[in-house]
Amino acid sequence: MTITAADIRREVKEKNVTFLRLMFSDIAGTLKNVEIPATDEQLDKVLSNKAMFDGSSIEGFVRINESDMFLHPDLDTWTVFPWGGENGAVAGLICDIYTAEGEPFAGDPRGNLKRALRHMEKVGFKSFNLGPEPEFFLFKLDEKGEPTLEVNDRGGYFDLAPTDLADNTRREIVNVLTEMGFEVEASHHEVAIGQHEIDFKYADVLKACDNIQIFKLVVKTIARKHGLYATFMAKPKFGINGSGMHCNMSLFDYEGNNVFFDTEDPKGMQLSETAYYFLGGLMKHAYNYTAIMNPTVNSYKRLVPGYEAPVYIAWAGRNRSPLIRVPASRGMGTRLELRSVDPTANPYLALAVLLEAGLDGIENKIEAPAPVESNIYIMTQEERKEAGIRDLPSTLHNAVKALQEDEVVKAALGNHIFTNFVEAKKIEWSSYAAFVSQWEIDNYLDLY
Repeated sequence: MTITAADIRREVKEKNVTFLRLMFSDIAGTLKNVEIPATDEQLDKVLSNKAMFDGSSIEGFVRINESDMFLHPDLDTWTVFPWGGENGAVAGLICDIYTAEGEPFAGDPRGNLKRALRHMEKVGFKSFNLGPEPEFFLFKLDEKGEPTLEVNDRGGYFDLAPTDLADNTRREIVNVLTEMGFEVEASHHEVAIGQHEIDFKYADVLKACDNIQIFKLVVKTIARKHGLYATFMAKPKFGINGSGMHCNMSLFDYEGNNVFFDTEDPKGMQLSETAYYFLGGLMKHAYNYTAIMNPTVNSYKRLVPGYEAPVYIAWAGRNRSPLIRVPASRGMGTRLELRSVDPTANPYLALAVLLEAGLDGIENKIEAPAPVESNIYIMTQEERKEAGIRDLPSTLHNAVKALQEDEVVKAALGNHIFTNFVEAKKIEWSSYAAFVSQWEIDNYLDLY
């Protein structure tokens, strides 16, 4: 459904919208916003792409002498938030960022994904669909309203009724998402205590990435309402599973066909040649794009054996131990699922990189290796080596080094985003490497 400026003006009046959030994402994937009163004068400015903000205040954007940036709202992202108060409702629009010269800003992650989509169209495909599966933890707040690491339930995977607030919180999140137009497909407690997952229906990749950003905002807002803190941190607690964001991907042609599906597949998996080449591209670049899929120091505390997160670069059908699997659904539901991504990833950057890696596989006919259907977690190092299975990077430091060596991944980010991302991650790693942790005190202080 296409939303027009007239539709927005009408809803502002009908739903008593008094404030409007103009939202965009920085390079780290944090959702930012400029909030303005929803007066006729300000609406005119927004709907004519004349709303401005100071880009020099956003990490990784521009220098102070080139700070004027314009927000171009995507009208189809119009959302009225269901938590308005006595002073009226609050609505939002997700925006693309433009320079003062009227050009798309090279540092805008959403605009960068659009660039990758233009490449996809030139190759001959109409849409790239994404079905994300973001997980999160709910923790209690202390008496000052600050988050703790204390969970408020003892539930496990698919448990029916976690104690205290978790069940009601998750249910209200689903209700709010549904009211906002999300098609929620599943909601359940995850494996770890305090951990949850809400899956919503796949969409074209740009809308799906917008949905991820709004989803995070809704989850955090409703959790606070229930006296809880929601975090999408990859591994907030030692000794239990971390949070992932599996990405289910598929390509469609201009006739509406899923080009990953082929009933005549000689390998018997009903995958097309296009799917195998796309998979080949994902596999070839997997080590080098890990820094984008897992962009924090903490991300690599999740990517360790024993907690269900993938550690090894391999693919399979139903086997869930490799990096990439092919879920059982076929026909329109044929897809590739990348299991390494965690919810700290900037979705716009992650999917631009994955799309370009897959397109590289298609354009250069990169052959996918043989699938690995045995449990990789119980294979010895020698068995993995013999099967050609490589480990993912073990630290952010190693992942960033690998990122700098891959021309396809660098091109997928563009020079501005690549340069600023690498600089930020080097600073992050240096800060972490210099920090003396409690683990070091516990293990070394009395020993030496």
